[in-house]
Amino acid sequence: MIRLLIVDDQAAVRDALAVMLDLDPGITVVGTASDGQQALAAVRELTPEVVLMDLTMPVMGGAEATAALRASHPDLPVVVLTTFDDDQSILAALRAGARGYLTKDADRGTIVQAVRGAHAGSAILDPAVQSRLLDLASRGPATPAGVDLTAREREVLDLIGEGLRNQEIARRLFISEATVKTHINNLFAKAGLRSRADAVRLALDLR
Repeated sequence: MIRLLIVDDQAAVRDALAVMLDLDPGITVVGTASDGQQALAAVRELTPEVVLMDLTMPVMGGAEATAALRASHPDLPVVVLTTFDDDQSILAALRAGARGYLTKDADRGTIVQAVRGAHAGSAILDPAVQSRLLDLASRGPATPAGVDLTAREREVLDLIGEGLRNQEIARRLFISEATVKTHINNLFAKAGLRSRADAVRLALDLR
């Protein structure tokens, strides 16, 4: 049974999701929270295995809460379930470390699949979100062509494109966080990048 925590500021949405997902034989809803701050406390108390997270909430939003959870519980997957599929929301969630991203018009089967996939280590993206990411990539390079990145800088860039933060990249590559920051500074300088969002776009362009 996958232990699931549901985080949403709308009580009706929380309750509906809890009832719907608790019916699945492989999922048990261990609790709910109405904002990111409550989610952090609930994770400590209830030890869920997957968190289903809204983005826009009072006190602490979903992206901030996801980043905090990834820092304190790096093996705990977060699946975003939100009404928004704009570039800024998607990139913010992925940069924060979300393992999946769904919009609230997703059906029960899709949500269950995302929860199971996240628990198994897979990333699940809503088709509309995939379309947005492809659209980002199709807008043209975020940097001039022919940028000469080292193999390690390219590895770091690819992991940024997956939404990993510096600490997670360091663990993945078995290097220090300071070394990660050095590689990021170098690739930003070489590619003329101004933000992490630019780096995500470049990673998509180079795939």
